[in-house]
Amino acid sequence: MACALARGYSIPGLGFVVRHVNSTTWWHEHLSEENVQFLKKITAEEYKAQTASKLCPLKDEPWPLNEWKPDSIRVGVVAVKLGMMPIWTKSGKKHAVTLLKVQDCHVLRYISKEESGGKTSKLLVGGKNASPFFKSESAMKIFKEAGVPQKQKVATFNVTDDAIIKPGTPLYAAHFRPGQFVDVTAKTIGKGFQGVMKRWGFKGQPASHGQTKTHRRPGAISTNKAAKVYRGKKMPGKMGNIYRTSFGLKVWRINTKHDIIYVNGSVPGHTNCLVKVCLLVS
Repeated sequence: MACALARGYSIPGLGFVVRHVNSTTWWHEHLSEENVQFLKKITAEEYKAQTASKLCPLKDEPWPLNEWKPDSIRVGVVAVKLGMMPIWTKSGKKHAVTLLKVQDCHVLRYISKEESGGKTSKLLVGGKNASPFFKSESAMKIFKEAGVPQKQKVATFNVTDDAIIKPGTPLYAAHFRPGQFVDVTAKTIGKGFQGVMKRWGFKGQPASHGQTKTHRRPGAISTNKAAKVYRGKKMPGKMGNIYRTSFGLKVWRINTKHDIIYVNGSVPGHTNCLVKVCLLVS
């Protein structure tokens, strides 16, 4: 090829691509360790002041409060899953609960029914502050408009017109009450590629009596009459790492000091994952 190019011959199918985009350079590549720590400190102080300014009730006029109705749909929160623990009721009955911490949760944007094209309005809610150094300007736009720090997770909630909240409003664990029932959505723990016994709970085949290398296999996957494998057949494949919702979990306790919600039973996801919590809508 080099000789052909040197002699001036053209080679069909060979094109030359001119690079017009600069290579990616991370923000801390050409900075000293002292400068990196200084920028992180300044950003943390700016985030703290920005969050504190949102708590001032005299800064601007709040949106009008509406009366609650039985068909009202309120906004939820984005929380961090801390883990599980047992609790006991006054009657001495034991319950396993999951601790969900509402950390740095703010309302980001209000979307009307006309904008969303649906039957209800929507509210975007973000939870847990994130580092802004690895985000683009376009990704930071929604947070700058709301006047809040960058968030790790943004969730969408359907709300009625009498339950809308002004963007920038902080949300706490006191948003819920003990005795209420909530739905918790999160991404399940990824298990990788698994067989049918672990993925679907198959019994498996006999361990002896003529069985050879089929102990954990599914067996027949169709019949001679069908002559095909039906869609949705339970077979080996990737397990977990998908969004799942636990419905109707009872709120046993609210810790207002540390903003922790105690919900009944287990919820999807690993420890320290971000979950979406909303009131149960029957």
